[in-house]
Amino acid sequence: MKCNSEFLAATSGPHHPGAEEAPEFCTALRAYAHCTHHTARTCRGDLFYHSAVHGIDDLMAQHNCSKDGPTSQPRLRPPPHGDSQERSDSPEICHYERSFHKHAPPPNYTHCGLFGDPHLRTFSDSFQTCKIQGAWPLIDNNYLNVQVTNTPVLPGSMATATSKLTIIFKSFQECVEQKVYQAEMDELPAAFADGSKNGGDKHGASSLKITEKVSGQHIEIQAKYIGTTIVVRQVGRYLTFAVRMPEEVVKAVEDGDNQGLYLCLRGCPLNQQIDFQAFRSSTQGTGNRSHRKGPSPPSPPEAFTYETAMAKCREKLPVEDLYFQSCVFDLLTTGDVNFTLAAYYAFEDVKMLHSNKDKLHLYERTRDFLPGNRAAAELPGALLLLLVLLSCLSQCAALFL
Repeated sequence: MKCNSEFLAATSGPHHPGAEEAPEFCTALRAYAHCTHHTARTCRGDLFYHSAVHGIDDLMAQHNCSKDGPTSQPRLRPPPHGDSQERSDSPEICHYERSFHKHAPPPNYTHCGLFGDPHLRTFSDSFQTCKIQGAWPLIDNNYLNVQVTNTPVLPGSMATATSKLTIIFKSFQECVEQKVYQAEMDELPAAFADGSKNGGDKHGASSLKITEKVSGQHIEIQAKYIGTTIVVRQVGRYLTFAVRMPEEVVKAVEDGDNQGLYLCLRGCPLNQQIDFQAFRSSTQGTGNRSHRKGPSPPSPPEAFTYETAMAKCREKLPVEDLYFQSCVFDLLTTGDVNFTLAAYYAFEDVKMLHSNKDKLHLYERTRDFLPGNRAAAELPGALLLLLVLLSCLSQCAALFL
């Protein structure tokens, strides 16, 4: 889109290019070809890009343009004429929170995160452990797309983690041009794929920007025009993702029926989910490190028992919630201590991004309260007493009936 705009700016005028204008037109075409060549990697799957490339070749043939020669600089187009009040108000359009009336209730923000081997917290605060491998869509709405690629942690292992992340911010009114951000293992850039750090040349370009928090380890993307904050980290060899997004933006989709694989909204498919509680039961007290079903991977740098994994995770995550349990799970399945930090930073991102501070910690909703089950011992005393009273009341009611 940027290349096309520059070409139109360079060739626009009161007359169509004639024979006397052919050198200038050819110069603009070469600049157009040069520009598209630099976007080839980012746009290789875009049909409009390939149409533009073929169109350039056709135009160069029609006007007998040589591929070698000078290239023009794009003309700067004058600002659009119009009502000055409209121009002064345009930043409001590019700031989501300012678009709300001061007496209106604030927007409802939601959070989604993906980390570790891999664990997903959806926009509805559902927590899942998944075995997804390959490319999967995390977010797919009218404003942006996020896709992750998960690869095996060890050869032959069923344990996977995020090795690649692609975020596409779609062009939006006079605020931002389409921007693509890509991160891979050992490559966490502090800029979009085209080298820019904001939304482009539009009036509200500053409403989209990238900030590097820790070089090569932590970046933050602010998309104020949709009220969204994205945090991407590299922890160890793998990537983590966290987002804060208004509910209105989350649900802005053309066809809700086709969003079944939108993981942050729908969660992982049932056949891709792992029974977290069953896995813990199978490893707890066995004294042996356990793997998921599948070929046995090579021995990792360090092997953990359930007890040693718990002790390691407790160093960073003192509350035994699902982030703690996911840390234990990852140490058992991978033996990589960096996954302890992945769980820790994922929870730190929740503390920063989640709008409801009462929902920061997540716990399993169902437990078997059998004699000797440590789950009962872990419950707060007041809650355990309440469960006992309810049980007594139900038994008493049964006697009277």
